[in-house]
Amino acid sequence: MKVTAFGEIMLRLSPDNHDRFMQENNFRAYFGGSEANTLIALSSLGINTSFVTKLPENDIADACIRELKGSGVETAFISRGGRRIGIYYCENGTSVRCGKVIYDRQFSSISEAGKTDFRWEEILQNTDIFHFTGITTALSDSLVEITLEAVKKAKEKGITVSCDLNYRRTLWSEEKANGIMKKFMPYVDILFANTGSALDVFGIGGKDDKEVMAKLSEEFGIKTIAFTTRECRSADENTLGGILLADGKFYASKKTEVNIVDRVGGGDCFDAGILYGIISGFSPEETVEFANICNVYKHTVRGDFCRLNAEEIKAVCSGESDGRIKR
Repeated sequence: MKVTAFGEIMLRLSPDNHDRFMQENNFRAYFGGSEANTLIALSSLGINTSFVTKLPENDIADACIRELKGSGVETAFISRGGRRIGIYYCENGTSVRCGKVIYDRQFSSISEAGKTDFRWEEILQNTDIFHFTGITTALSDSLVEITLEAVKKAKEKGITVSCDLNYRRTLWSEEKANGIMKKFMPYVDILFANTGSALDVFGIGGKDDKEVMAKLSEEFGIKTIAFTTRECRSADENTLGGILLADGKFYASKKTEVNIVDRVGGGDCFDAGILYGIISGFSPEETVEFANICNVYKHTVRGDFCRLNAEEIKAVCSGESDGRIKR
């Protein structure tokens, strides 16, 4: 099985530990971005993956591609050209202080990409799942058209289409997101979201997660929907869970407490866990439990990427979670 994803990968700059932008002179550099985060996790779980984007012709982009390749992600369909790689600055929160993200991605190579940069007939050959997020479609009008072309081609080929709403209010308005993302829903087979993004993008709310998921399924005819859940005691301590709607039934993971090192990319690892469970033939109960622990694991790792180990995740799912050193 092969998963192909389309989106932007960026350079991430973060102060060390929990320092603030205004007090730190040194920033640690990572690469990251929603779709790439999901592929890195899937690749580490043993799934064949391919990332599609556009990057400039410079040393920073070369380093980015090298990291993707080093993680087992195919990069043959990355287009080169344009002005720059997008950047985002990430400040980790702690206690009552929230985390903060500042985007600097205007004029990035992918945001200015054109249809001729991507040969979807060739790219989607031998692909089983095509994954994208609402972040990509928020970056430019041209990317809306490019992504729509990709999902239409995927459906023509019988490829499963996976979408994470991933609403980012700093990138576009609720009204624009609603108008655009509704165009994609007829092509989506697996939808990732949460109550917040469902309300922001589609204006769909309810008394609980299950009601919102049922309304999304009825509205758009999507049979497989996965939500993350989060209870926040502080920026350092959260309780994470997941709910999966499959075959008309709901399946909820156990709730797991986590002391947070870095929460960015947790939802992307949840996506990877759901896709891995589906690909591996797990039961819905096993799939959502596995996905939730993938999300939990990401919260313990600094940076966007998390290289997951399937046996470690399965062990935690089975109750082995005391954190003892293995030797």
